[in-house]
Amino acid sequence: MNELSLHILDICQNSIKANATLIEIKITDNSIDNVYTIEISDNGYGMDKKTLSEVADPFFTTRTTRKVGLGVSLFKMAAEMTKGNLVITSVINEGTKVTATFQKNHIDRAPLGYIEDTLCILILNENMIDIYYEHNVNNSIYVFDTREVKKVLEDIPFTDYNVIMWIKNNIKEGIKNIQKEESV
Repeated sequence: MNELSLHILDICQNSIKANATLIEIKITDNSIDNVYTIEISDNGYGMDKKTLSEVADPFFTTRTTRKVGLGVSLFKMAAEMTKGNLVITSVINEGTKVTATFQKNHIDRAPLGYIEDTLCILILNENMIDIYYEHNVNNSIYVFDTREVKKVLEDIPFTDYNVIMWIKNNIKEGIKNIQKEESV
């Protein structure tokens, strides 16, 4: 995968399959420590110890449609190629947390990509799941939370064109603003 946002989408799809009602995505871009971290956590049904120990194996999957599960193993490889790592913790009936750490300035670190599109795909396709997104650039923080947006929208659905375009632009501009703050 050429963009980290695609890895995020893949991990979030696992959260959806685990019946999560809340997915939290936190990105920390720390130039001072040269660390780029992506943390995805959910409140799904979690994994037992056996599944947790096998989940990063590309020849392990819980899917019945194919015999390989490359998503987690590719994310792990992307992190390790940049002198980072991938850590997964999970508790049955509480949820799962995936944390990928990258060396920020490593030549092999993929760009984040179009995270606003990734979030919009999740929001549009999974109306019953709330998404909390936090982007931190050297302690300048942008937050987007579907629970807050739902309060404002009341009965207007996320599928309304004007709503989803506002969400996409809000996320894009919010990230751009915290990146600008850092460069000033």
